[in-house]
Amino acid sequence: MFEFRWLWENMKGSRRNYIIALCLSVLCNGLYITAPYFQSKIIDNYISGENAIENLKNDRSGLLWLIAGMIGFTFIRTVFQYTCNMYYETASQGMIYKIRTHLFRKVENQDIAFYDRFRTGDLMTRLTGDLDMVRHMVSWVIKGAVESIALFTASMVYFFILDVPTALCILALTPFIFIIRRKLSRYAGPAYRQVRECSSALNTAAQENISGNRVVKAFAREEFEKEKFRKRDEQYRSANIKAAYVWLKYQPFIDVIAGSLSVVLLLVGGIFMIKRHLTMGQYVAISGLLWAVSNPMRSIGNYVNDFHRFVASAGKIIEVYYFAPMIVDREDASEPAERLRGDIEFKNVSFSIEGKKILDNISFDIKAGQTVAIMGATGSGKTSLINLIPRFYDTDEGEVLVDGKNVRLHRLHALRKNISIATQDVLLYSDTIDSNIAFGDTSLDEEYVRKCAELSCASEFIEELPDRYDTIVGERGVGLSGGQKQRISLARALAVRPSVLILDDTTSAVDMETEAVIQKSLAEGLDFDCTKIIIAQRISSTRKADKIIILENGRIADIGTHDELIKRDGYYREIYTLQSGEESERQVSAVGT
Repeated sequence: MFEFRWLWENMKGSRRNYIIALCLSVLCNGLYITAPYFQSKIIDNYISGENAIENLKNDRSGLLWLIAGMIGFTFIRTVFQYTCNMYYETASQGMIYKIRTHLFRKVENQDIAFYDRFRTGDLMTRLTGDLDMVRHMVSWVIKGAVESIALFTASMVYFFILDVPTALCILALTPFIFIIRRKLSRYAGPAYRQVRECSSALNTAAQENISGNRVVKAFAREEFEKEKFRKRDEQYRSANIKAAYVWLKYQPFIDVIAGSLSVVLLLVGGIFMIKRHLTMGQYVAISGLLWAVSNPMRSIGNYVNDFHRFVASAGKIIEVYYFAPMIVDREDASEPAERLRGDIEFKNVSFSIEGKKILDNISFDIKAGQTVAIMGATGSGKTSLINLIPRFYDTDEGEVLVDGKNVRLHRLHALRKNISIATQDVLLYSDTIDSNIAFGDTSLDEEYVRKCAELSCASEFIEELPDRYDTIVGERGVGLSGGQKQRISLARALAVRPSVLILDDTTSAVDMETEAVIQKSLAEGLDFDCTKIIIAQRISSTRKADKIIILENGRIADIGTHDELIKRDGYYREIYTLQSGEESERQVSAVGT
């Protein structure tokens, strides 16, 4: 199966340990027959045999050697078992470490479309619970299966050596076990795949609810969310019960067949002993080792269950493991020898998501150092447009050029290192304010971090915090206002000295006075050249731009400066009229007339 080939591929570096562990498993379980062997010899030669009394008188050293051999082999088996378990654990942990690291790197390097497809809760399930199931398969299920096979085989070989008819009677029950296993396997697979899907849905519901707890409380929807989670939990419970029923339906039959071995041995062994076909020592040896045949029979159901759990989990992991991002460096892509200038050009760009047209035949250019504002109604394609510049998405038609070269011919890392984005929806990490601002360049000194905070008007409220720049902001910036988080986000964007600075409604949550100071800082206070692209709905944020682009339904409706656009009928003039209060004045005049 592919899942096992995938495991073997990821066991590179740990294969030697795992092979040693498997060999030791076979050896350890083969040694289980030594104790019954020595017991049978002791019973036949020194307890119940015809010459038992004579042997006890004349050959006591032989008895001592048999006892010493039984103890010695038991000790050796224990040492081998301990060594075997250590090798299994080392190999499985090494393999899981490798897979987990690869998975996280894979997720980290995926494009935005990947995160549009996979939910956060589902990804977390794959990186935690599913990986634990894979490790369980390697370190316990395969181990247990190999041990059971080795134990069963060694025991049956020993039984055949002792007495063929008795061994055949015991072996006659095993075909029924395999029939039951086949039926169990047919129904267990779909059942555990359903359990896996319900687990993912449950984790996703929990993750979304915890992340959005403020929204839940703001709308007093706690009871609604509790009920929604209860339904997911009920689905997960029902799926687990259904899977358990599959197992419980067949397990009694397995237990009955395994238990029947004792009855078979009692009947057959008793008859053979009466007929003196079996000695007392042989009967005791077979009886003492009968568990080595019945236990593997009982365990087979558990192994089938765990195998199908593994297949369900491994399938989910493999999907991400081999998921190839669509946006990658081309072979002919190059890295600039120096910092990008910041020239940007869109040539006949069209873009769609899942067949829905977002941008249609967009063309414009921005010279290095210019400030360009993009405005438009909600859903007009503003954010999608700026996402094409750092290649978060690729165009369907046309091309986006940075410094005269198609963005596809730039190395992704170099391109994005020169582009900085501050968005309206801010994500701050559970770290200090200093670390959040210096996130893009951890080598920044404290002085420059403070300067960036001053440029974004964040220094004033930071200085009032208990630990100032060493204050832990908490998960997603909890404890800070929306405007404060936006200013830290802007400082973080400025800290990397980008060639292109993109502000996606970054100052929407700050007051007009603070916004004016920020605009002045961006225009006059930067110590590096930078092309600025501003998405905003406030005229105060756009009026001083060198160029204003108006988007409407994914198309450019108008381009011009503030002075040019307010003279023309259209979206910009309407926004300007509403925000400047002229519309209200006209309404008052009309009422007076």
